[in-house]
Amino acid sequence: MPIVDGAGVPLSYEASGSGPPVLLVHGIGTGRAAWGATAAALAADARVVAYDRRGYGASGTPEPYTRTTVSEQAEDAAALLAALGAAPAVACGADLGALVVLDLLLRHPGVVSAAVLVDASAFPLVAEATAALAAEREMLETALRDEGPGPAIAAWAALRGVARVAPDVPARVFFADYGAQPTLPLSRRELRGLEVPVAVIDGPAPPGYVRAAGDALAALLPRSRRGGTEDPAAAVRALL
Repeated sequence: MPIVDGAGVPLSYEASGSGPPVLLVHGIGTGRAAWGATAAALAADARVVAYDRRGYGASGTPEPYTRTTVSEQAEDAAALLAALGAAPAVACGADLGALVVLDLLLRHPGVVSAAVLVDASAFPLVAEATAALAAEREMLETALRDEGPGPAIAAWAALRGVARVAPDVPARVFFADYGAQPTLPLSRRELRGLEVPVAVIDGPAPPGYVRAAGDALAALLPRSRRGGTEDPAAAVRALL
């Protein structure tokens, strides 16, 4: 895989196709390969860049690496787009990756021309998410204590409807990502001011509080389209 410098770490990426740039930002525990079908479907119409966020694949991390933030992840993404001369891009992100795309929209105007947010973890917008996330954390802690990191991560993926967790993701990277979800401050005023086309869609089987977060986010974004479970490639293509 080719490598570029992110915000202080090397990032591995794969580019395919030609045309308007598209950036694919993977979610928790999945890695760049999770976008394989999406990238292949878009390569006929776009220059598609899928990368491994810090800690995944051949991408590096600082040492020791026990935590990250959405803003740190967004700085990596902005550095990648700048290094490849790929801005402005249509950006598509899943769960934590969707928050990374949102942060790019909020703090890096002009870098993202349109966005697709899949299962966006915008939980501060949803009161009902508090109890659900507490139960989720308790489940993770119990599985981690009783069975170890692998089964704990698999249990989380089943709960969130994540189809495929990358088998080689280090547990420390997964838990750093998991802890990063609340680190993006979501201002309703700022979200209402985002004049960029955004499609908010669902993954294959999200729990109710994840769908509710998508509903709340779409209600605030002035140029949003709220979709259901649909093909991310089709949602991206509609914004090219």
